[in-house]
Amino acid sequence: MQSRRLGKSAVAVSPICMGTMTFGSQADEAMAHRILDKSFDAGINFFDTAENYPVPPKEEWAGLTEEIVGRWMRTKNRDALIIATKVSGPSHGWLRSSQRAGMTALDRHNVVRAIEASLRRLGTDYVDLYQTHWPDHGARYEEALGALDDLIREGKVRVIGCSNETTWGLMNSLAVSDREGVARYDTIQNNFSLNNRRFEDELAQACRQEGVSLIPYSPLGGGVLSGKYQGGATPEGARFSNYLKLGGRQAAMARRFVNDKTLASTERFAAIAAEAGMSLVTLATAWSKQHDFVASTIVGATHVDQVDDILAAGDLTLSDEVMKAIDAVSKDILYPMG
Repeated sequence: MQSRRLGKSAVAVSPICMGTMTFGSQADEAMAHRILDKSFDAGINFFDTAENYPVPPKEEWAGLTEEIVGRWMRTKNRDALIIATKVSGPSHGWLRSSQRAGMTALDRHNVVRAIEASLRRLGTDYVDLYQTHWPDHGARYEEALGALDDLIREGKVRVIGCSNETTWGLMNSLAVSDREGVARYDTIQNNFSLNNRRFEDELAQACRQEGVSLIPYSPLGGGVLSGKYQGGATPEGARFSNYLKLGGRQAAMARRFVNDKTLASTERFAAIAAEAGMSLVTLATAWSKQHDFVASTIVGATHVDQVDDILAAGDLTLSDEVMKAIDAVSKDILYPMG
């Protein structure tokens, strides 16, 4: 696989990144290691995790995914791996972290404690990309960015990024970095898929102009773009099948991803994929990485058999005809996820 640069940094990564958020919940350690091995052997060198994984967040699971990834890392040459992880955002915000008794925040105290714990769990002395998992728009950006800059100077982090950020938040953070003379975010990790193209409205242009790379997550729309929820199906063990049973915030998220509009658009995308002679998973993954503001698309798997269709998108470029057909669906069914 050809490599791509993270923002304006010196770090180059494979165009597909293997995400790990279900390792320890939906995928046990043995299966997780099989998925990671298959990905690495196929040319993927970029792997994304977080202190808050696996999902859904539970205090008894806190940090388990990083531990699983860390034990796998010991079987590989560390220099051959690009490892990304994240510090949780504020637990008084939209999501309560499983870490630090649900008292997380984006201040120096939490950033330092988070990276030290992540490095221990991963069994390494540095991470290549360190990201704020979700923002705190009511807090001073200067403190978090100053702490992150110190981590770079100490050699614990190579480059930094944000996640689930807005256009205002991204531009504000870059302005603070420029004013304070501290490290800038080189990446932003936001939701982006055939069923959720809102990133193109404003954030894409901000990324182009500022030299920030999107590393999109959920290119399969939370698994919806695999087709497994079509016809009202709720497959046993599937994430949104489980979330609907849990109720509350998880059920609300499931309904955002799985609804009449997303299922209708998925049906049409499946027809485009079939006409092009590929699986819907391959189509959705290839489309996600085929944008000038994207560095690497974060995929996920709960079983090693799911990896083949993802890998098929590695060096694939969709034709102009296929891209036009996709755009026609997006125009007919606007913003399926709201």
